[in-house]
Formats: sequence, structure tokens, C-alpha cells
Amino acid sequence: MQPLTLIFDLDGTLVDTAPDLAGAMNAVLAAHGRPEVPLHEVRHMVGRGARKLIERGFETTGAPAEAEALDGHVAAFLAHYAAHIADGSVPFPGAREALARLRAEGHTLGVCTNKPEALTHLLLDRLGLSPHFSAILGADTLPVRKPDPRHLMETIVRAGGDPKRAVMIGDSEIDAETAKAAGVKLVIFTFGYSAFDPATFGADALLHGYDELPAALARIAATLPGQP
Repeated sequence: MQPLTLIFDLDGTLVDTAPDLAGAMNAVLAAHGRPEVPLHEVRHMVGRGARKLIERGFETTGAPAEAEALDGHVAAFLAHYAAHIADGSVPFPGAREALARLRAEGHTLGVCTNKPEALTHLLLDRLGLSPHFSAILGADTLPVRKPDPRHLMETIVRAGGDPKRAVMIGDSEIDAETAKAAGVKLVIFTFGYSAFDPATFGADALLHGYDELPAALARIAATLPGQP
């Protein structure tokens, strides 16, 4: 198989970050007299950034957050999250091994996430995953972010990859919208955080675990133009 450019989503795709995201969100809610949101509910709130997560947390536990207070809530959330970013977050089963294998096979790897860039680097560094990636772009790296296709395309460019042989690997409808808008092949994992049925995303491959990824990529690669 000729090398591919593989761009990974982070939360819900590479790393199970929900425990620490839930911890940070519930700390903010508790400070304002709100009950905790159970972890299984938080998993379906992740993917559109910290602000949207906090908004959903307040809406789930009572009245929506007041607009003028939202910036403060987000700042408190980010501070707590940064201090506890890898307390409970772990790579999904097989992810670490898959990254090492793909990189050894000569594929170009990148991360395109709606998590702030500084927190993305912090998490990947703590988990020892950063060396696998040629480019890591977060929500605030560019003026745009997913589902804007420019976020994905710039990740491919900065990784030094080939857009014609690129694959977006994610778990959510946001990843699906991004890949389709960019004209990039799409792999979706079913174990992620989406509140919607992943089978409806129109993925080129729908996978249940990282052990299925090599065969799926080989099938996709066979449909793509070869390198010049």
C-alpha cells in the first residue's frame, strides 16, 4: 500500500477524554449549585468545543447559563481541565499500537481537533503520542475549525501530506461533515461520542475497533490515485 495521509480527530477517536472533560464541567456546575451530569451523558456532549460543552451542561441541569457569565464559566472549565487533563484520559484500545504501526509503514499522520491547540499538545504530550504526528491543529490554530473543510485541508498541508491520498479518521457527525466538504475519504469509529447513529454518516469505512483499521485503509487506498 502506498503511503496515505491520515488525519485523526482526538476526543472520542484517539483518546477517551470524557472522564476528564466531565470532571472539569461538573466542577464548574458544582460551583454554581448545579448537579453533576453523568459521564455517559457527557460523552454525547463532546465535539463542538468547550463553550458548547458548558452551554449543554447548564441546559441539562437547569436554566441556560447567562450570556454575560459564559466567558467566566469557560475560563474556569479550561483551567480545571488543564490541571487534570490526563487524570482519567487514555488512548482507546489499540490506538497507541496502530499509530506506531502506521508511522512505521510510512504514512503521514496528523491531528485535527476542536480542542484548543495548547490543550491538545498538553494531552498528547502527557500520553506520549505527540511524536507520531507531523501536524497538530486545534480549534484556535486557524480562524476556522471543523466542520469547515479548511481546518482539515490545512492540517494535511502542514503535515506535508497529499490531499488526494488523505483519510479523515473520526467518530462524529462533525468529522463526517468536514471530510465530505473537503472531498476526503472518511473512516468513522463507532465507539466515539456522537449522539447520532454513526451508520448514517456515509463513511467509507465504519469500524468498531483499531484492529479493523489496517484492512479498511488498504481497501480505501486501492480506490485512490497513486503517488506521482
